[in-house]
Amino acid sequence: MRRWWLLPMLALAALLVVGGSARADDTLRCGSRLVRTGDGKDKVRSLCGDPTSVSFVGTIGRRGYPGYASESQYDYSYFGPAWVEMPVEIWTYNFGSSKLLRKLRFIGDELVEIRTDGHGY
Repeated sequence: MRRWWLLPMLALAALLVVGGSARADDTLRCGSRLVRTGDGKDKVRSLCGDPTSVSFVGTIGRRGYPGYASESQYDYSYFGPAWVEMPVEIWTYNFGSSKLLRKLRFIGDELVEIRTDGHGY
């Protein structure tokens, strides 16, 4: 008897394994704890400790207060100031020469990007 269902089930399982895994660029492991994009500075500092270096990049303009009306909403449903300047910082974590440097980009208090750089020192 042919098992016609075996090939589609294997393909589905492969898609679930590949698609279900978290992207490495969205998370940072600090020991046994996990930091994700969207976390605040206080949470990152409490889970990972003080960064090796902090660089102030500049400011960026955003609509409204962080956490209130999103940019995807229409203007007539929007409340708050039209433009708010938010500071942009890059935090660098050096976990040693056997691991890659991690650069965390914050806009205001929110972690928006996690990048890897060259090997630590």
